[in-house]
Parts: sequence; structure tokens; C-alpha cells
Amino acid sequence: MNKLKVGIVGAGNIAQSAHLPAYKKLADRAEVVAIADTNLERAQEAAKTFGIPKAYASVEELLSGSDVDYIDICVWNGFHAAVAVAVARAGKAILCEKPMSDSLAHSLEIEAEVKKAGVPFMMAMVSRFGAETMMLHDMEKAGELGDVYYGKTGYVRRRGTPIGWFTDVSKSGGGPVIDIGVHCIDACWFLMGRPKPVRVSAAISRAIGNFRTKGVSRWTALDAGSGVFDTEDSASAIIHFENGASMLAEASWALNTKQSRYTQVCGTKGGAVLEPLTIFSENSLGYLTDNQPAVPKVNPFEEEIAHFIDCLNTGKKPISPIEDGIAVQKMLSGIYESAELGKEVTL
Repeated sequence: MNKLKVGIVGAGNIAQSAHLPAYKKLADRAEVVAIADTNLERAQEAAKTFGIPKAYASVEELLSGSDVDYIDICVWNGFHAAVAVAVARAGKAILCEKPMSDSLAHSLEIEAEVKKAGVPFMMAMVSRFGAETMMLHDMEKAGELGDVYYGKTGYVRRRGTPIGWFTDVSKSGGGPVIDIGVHCIDACWFLMGRPKPVRVSAAISRAIGNFRTKGVSRWTALDAGSGVFDTEDSASAIIHFENGASMLAEASWALNTKQSRYTQVCGTKGGAVLEPLTIFSENSLGYLTDNQPAVPKVNPFEEEIAHFIDCLNTGKKPISPIEDGIAVQKMLSGIYESAELGKEVTL
């Protein structure tokens, strides 16, 4: 396999805490040769920390100044479209952090440019690359769960609102739905066999907002932003699919309940939960059984990036293609639209 040259755009938290450490572990397969950020000093600091040869102040400078095989997009949601369009027009492959963008319109713009340029594209949906998720996905594909017709998922924080650009809709596109809800919604949908979403009914709340709860620390983005807080703090939804299946989903940064993260799918032959991975079925004698398969421990960011590198080297389609990014964005946008209108919407 060819060792690929990578450019990172965005030197913030997700790049420095997840992507760049993963590339260190994958040094025999890929080398990060350049990094760009609108805050040039931060890009230079990241370059020094991770041994990256060049740092730039924009994606355009990176593309003109360094020879790369693909760009790994790690910027604000609201900047995904501008960066992806520039990269596609330069003829480079794209690995794009979740969500695809801050809006469906911007996501469709990315899709159009990527398809026009004919460049490889993969959504970095890290929730798909955990060992438990991959094993359950293999079981679903093999038909061991039967027809999967129901899913239930949530990423619920009691108090866990980040400080920074995440709470500024102009940069993020939304609050917990688009930040952490995307993880559980995508994982559940993936394990349900990726049926076509057709209808959404949802509600969002701003009941707790920018809390000052005692004894609770708050994670701060490297780019702290202007202090704007105009997103939701929690949401719930039911998503209906073309094949008759449905999914219940909830996400919160602040909600007066027990903190939890869960994903559950139910089929005609069996069902499962991810946390911890447990399979609910019947044995050959007709008795109910609960099984907890042994799975290896993996770093999902390393698995995700290694998968994209493999796809670029072999030409195979990634398991999280651009079409999936659009479908998930439709569900996210549908949640916000339904909540705003106060009624079910068609996707």
C-alpha cells in the first residue's frame, strides 16, 4: 500500500485530541505533511507539537504550497462547505469530520462539487468504527437480527454544555443535536441497515441554557468564540423510514436526568444494545438468551482513518460515503425544522 500524504485543515480540539494522535499511530500508512488554520499561530503550535513540516493560514495556501493526497477537514461545522468545495476543486480526496456541514443546503453544495470533481469522499462518522458497532453491523448484514424495524438511541448529558463556537449557531449549525446527537443517530441508523428517512417529528428545548451549576466544570474549545449562546440544550425526535421502521432519538447538553449514552436495535430474529454489547435472541431450543460477545479494544479514530487510507489505496467505497452524510444531515435538519414548525415534517 502507498504511504499517503495528508493535509489537515483545522488545528482545534478534534484535530489535536483525536486525528493527529491517530496519524501518529498510523505513521507507516500516512504522513501529515501540512496543517492549516485561520489562527496561524495555533497551526504553527500544532505543527511543532506533532512534527508537521508546514503550517498555513488557509486551505488555499495549503493546497498551493504542499503536495497532498487528501485533506482531513477538522474545522467548525459552518466552515465545512467552504473548505470541502476548495479541496474538491483542487482535485484532492476528502475526509470530513461529522456532521457533513451546518445545514442541508451546504451539504448538498459539498455533494455537488465532490461529484463534479469526481474525488473520493468519506464522512468521518467515528461512531461506526468501534469494535462493538462493527461486530453488530456484520450481524445485521448477515441477517442474524432478521428485519430490523425499531431503533432507540440517545446521548444525554446532565450538565455538559461546551464553551465556545459550539453554542454559536452561525458556526455550529445547532446545539447537542448536531454536536453529539449526530453520533448516536448515525450509529443507530447504520445498525438498522441505513433505511431511507422520510418523516420526522421533534421537539427542542432551551430550558436550562447557559448554566452556572456549582461543582460542574465545562469543557472549553480551543477557539472560545464570542460567548454567543443561541442553540438548544436538549431535543427528542421520532424518525420514520421508508421501509416502515422507526427510531426514537434524544440528545442533550443539559437535562435534569441521569447521564447516559445508549443505542438499541430490534429485529424480527433478535435485537441488541451497544453499551455493553448484548444480543437478545432465542436459542435453537426456543429459549430466550442474552449474549455478550467478546470484542477487541480498538481506537475508533485510528480505525476510521485506516479505513479511508485503505479505500484510497484500493479504490473501494468507504462504509460512510457522501450519500450517508446527506441522509444524516436530512435527519438533523428535519429535527430542527419539525421543532420550529411544531409539527411532523417530510424529508
